[in-house]
Amino acid sequence: MILKYFRKHTILSVSISIIFTFTLIVFFATETSYKAIESTSLWVRNYFGYFYLYLGFGCVLALLIIAFSKYGKIKLGKPSSKPEYSLWSWTAMLYSAGMGSGILLRAVQEPVFMHQNPPFSSNLSAETVALEFTFYQWGLTAWAFYGLFAVIVGYALHVKKKKVRISSTIEDYSKSKTLKNSVDIITIITTVFGLIAAIGLGTTQINGGLNHISNQDFGLTTTIILCVLISAIACYSAWQGVNKGIKIFSKLNIIVTFAILLFIFFTSDIKAILIAFVTSTYNYIIDFVPMSLALGDYNPGLDFLTGWTFYYWAFWLAWAPFTGIFIARISKGRSIRQLLLGVLIIPSLGTFFWFSVFGTSAFQLIESWGAYNNEFGNVFSSIFVFFEHYPYATFLNITSIVLLISFLITSVDSAVFVLSMFTDKGAKNPSKTHRVIWSVFILLATIALVLLGNIKADINVLEAVQRLLIITSLPFSFFIIIMLIYFIKDILQHNTIIDKT
Repeated sequence: MILKYFRKHTILSVSISIIFTFTLIVFFATETSYKAIESTSLWVRNYFGYFYLYLGFGCVLALLIIAFSKYGKIKLGKPSSKPEYSLWSWTAMLYSAGMGSGILLRAVQEPVFMHQNPPFSSNLSAETVALEFTFYQWGLTAWAFYGLFAVIVGYALHVKKKKVRISSTIEDYSKSKTLKNSVDIITIITTVFGLIAAIGLGTTQINGGLNHISNQDFGLTTTIILCVLISAIACYSAWQGVNKGIKIFSKLNIIVTFAILLFIFFTSDIKAILIAFVTSTYNYIIDFVPMSLALGDYNPGLDFLTGWTFYYWAFWLAWAPFTGIFIARISKGRSIRQLLLGVLIIPSLGTFFWFSVFGTSAFQLIESWGAYNNEFGNVFSSIFVFFEHYPYATFLNITSIVLLISFLITSVDSAVFVLSMFTDKGAKNPSKTHRVIWSVFILLATIALVLLGNIKADINVLEAVQRLLIITSLPFSFFIIIMLIYFIKDILQHNTIIDKT
């Protein structure tokens, strides 16, 4: 009966077979696999890194033009329909799915790294440059990748009434079933590996927090237990669906994140934070074009870009199909303009303020110490070290660990829901059987890769998975251009009456 079920769902069976085969190969040929992934990743970044920069800038420019054009008034749904979710619920879900635990992972470590290793020389203060470049890597470009997929898929889903698949965006221009299935399978594979990387990084940071609080060394068993716990809760949330599961966890995440943010804000130098936020945001906007194109003095050099920006752009690209589809799924009733400006501006400003609060406070701590000895250098423990210098440090650390778990749950449950839509023939409300299948296979793949990371001390398999994302995102970097061309063609031919007011 199980085999019959898999035969009936070709994309599901092929995707899981590829993931399972890859896991076995990596397990039995760890060093060879790692070296192959490493070398291929470097090749992609060396030869296509600057292409990623130009693509990111082009996406931001294209979305802004579309948003402010008359076509921005096109509704994703019937012209008279209202948004399916309130602005608060919508923002909470898109932010939890799009960034999540990453802002906790990098809250202190990244601004401090940029402060200690300025990406480019400037007449501005080191603090402003550090925040400005951090904003650049987490701001408009990242959300433009998400927003582009969201609006294209949203248009196909809610206006053209297509199924929930990336291939739906090209099916009017290509009748090849093999091509369409291949596009969907590559999307699924990329999403799954992105999830594995996210769960691995998140559980490692949770371990780092537990180690810091207890002064003990929680090892492999704890990591596996965390993976099982997160996957189980995410499965339940995805089982309940968007309204009963995913939306509730997303709102909870935003409330707790906002509470932590306000606590640090009001117990730090408020004036300095506000000045840093305004100044760095202003300079980010002014310098956006030369930073995006790495022009002149704003070019940090190939080594710096390879280690940071190229990787970030590839990572955002790898997550764009899953995140974009989820945003499209929850954006019914909104106009193209509302979706694009909302996706570009709201989460970007929230992220800028987040990094301003933590970054500025960390800068002041370092200044008060008189010397910096890499206290915030470990990406997995930096935020917990930071909290030790504030009242209620233990409570903050425990709350952050709970928040990390919850963020991972929302990332996994959103992805499970989207993967299930893909493999259940593009259904808007996919079968619960698919949700369970994907939850189980994601858990097994994550545990396998975490175990691999403990077999050989000199091989970090989680880093290998991240590098793999850089490789798998390359096809999307080309496909995204094709999608944009077809989308522009679609909206130019749009027959819906556009309100001229």
